[in-house]
Amino acid sequence: MTHNPAAADSHDPDAGRLVARILLETRAVNFRPEEPYTLTAGWASPVYIDCRRLISFPRARRRLIGLAQDTLERGAGLEAFDAVAGGETAGIPYAAWLADALALPMLYVRKKPKGFGRMAQIEGTFEEGARVLLVEDLATDGGSKLVFCDALRAAGADVRHAFVVFFYGVFPGALDDLEAAGIKLHFLATWWDVLQEAEAQEAFAPEAIAGVRAFLQDPIGWSAARGGREA
Repeated sequence: MTHNPAAADSHDPDAGRLVARILLETRAVNFRPEEPYTLTAGWASPVYIDCRRLISFPRARRRLIGLAQDTLERGAGLEAFDAVAGGETAGIPYAAWLADALALPMLYVRKKPKGFGRMAQIEGTFEEGARVLLVEDLATDGGSKLVFCDALRAAGADVRHAFVVFFYGVFPGALDDLEAAGIKLHFLATWWDVLQEAEAQEAFAPEAIAGVRAFLQDPIGWSAARGGREA
C-alpha cells in the first residue's frame, strides 16, 4: 500500500486539508474512475487536478500563496532564495505571485530552448550562483522538475528547492529521484488530503471515492490494468 509521503516533508496536514477544500470549492478536482485520464508522464489515473483554474479565483490564490510562504519558510528558511523561476506554462503565474510575495526577482524556464531569436530557454536575469526556487503548479512523478532544474543549473543557478501547490504523492520514487538530484520538493497538498476532504464533504459518489482509493493504494497496478504506464 502506498502511504502519504507528507509526514516526511515540511508539509502541514492542516494546510493540506485547507488547500483540498479550496481545490474542491473551485472545482479543480476531477474524479473519473470510469474513464481514466492519461497524465503527462503516461500514467492512467482516475483523478486529475486542474491548478490552472485557480488563476481565476483571486481570494483562493492569495490564500494559497500565503500558505506557500509559510511552507517555504518552514522547510527552507526566510532568506533561502535570490530568485523564483516558473516552469512553463502552468508554473509561471504561481512563480509571479510567489516572487511578488517574497519580494524577489522572477524568471521563467521553458521545457526546451525556443527555436528563434536568442534561442533562450530561460527568460529574466540572475547572477551566477543565485539561489533559485523552481515553481510549478503540480508534480506527479517529478520528471519535469528535473528538466527545469537541469536547465537552470546549466545557466549558472544554484537550484536546491522546488515548490508545487499539489503533489500527487502516490507514485513511488518521485521524491527519491528529486532528492538524488539534490532537490527538495515542497508542496501544499496531496491526493490523500483531497480524498479525506472529499469523503468528509461527501463531494463525490461513494463508488467514485472507492475507485480513487483503489488507485491511491496501488497506482502502478491501477494504471497498467487500464492501458497506462506500467513502471
